[in-house]
Amino acid sequence: MEDKSHAAGPAHGLERMAFFSDAVFAIAITLLVIEIHVPHVEAPYTDAAFLHALGEVRANFLGFFISFFAIGLFWIGHHRAFACARHWTPKLFLPNLLLLCSIAAMPFFTAFSSEYYGHRVPAAFYCGWMVVISIFNILVQRILTAPPVLDEQLPAEQPRMIRQRGLAALLGSLTAFVTSLFVPPLGQVALITIPLWRLLITRLALAR
Repeated sequence: MEDKSHAAGPAHGLERMAFFSDAVFAIAITLLVIEIHVPHVEAPYTDAAFLHALGEVRANFLGFFISFFAIGLFWIGHHRAFACARHWTPKLFLPNLLLLCSIAAMPFFTAFSSEYYGHRVPAAFYCGWMVVISIFNILVQRILTAPPVLDEQLPAEQPRMIRQRGLAALLGSLTAFVTSLFVPPLGQVALITIPLWRLLITRLALAR
């Protein structure tokens, strides 16, 4: 007899979880901009005064754009992983909630690191939190891209690619964390190594 926990199918369990997850991702990514406050400008309101005031919040904008695309890329990976799923399992509840919890906290860590940009502790906490997100992301991906949840008709390359991307995000986040400990201003910038890790992982997989 078929396990009823897996028979509910994507029309119910998977879709509800995907919709809920999308809502959390959307709220978190929107809250990022709330932390960018309009800078105070003293009279007289000259062009130089406005430009100087905007320059004072450049770190906030940098943090916003980095976090916006970071959350966006995690959402894309989450979407791709759910697209591989065909059967529902309650084992998804806790890992997915942990992932969403870590995503929801991103506006705080973004504001903290932007307010004290260039300092070791804020940069390390931001990059360390990216490591936490990456770990939870891998846990969710592992469930969605493996039996009995995985769609049996999918080519093997698709779930493999999703797992490789998840591993690359973790390695890139670890690179950023280590960088933040030694060169704090470049901690968040080091997240750009994620595509490089993905390329390396892909080439190593092809070489086997």
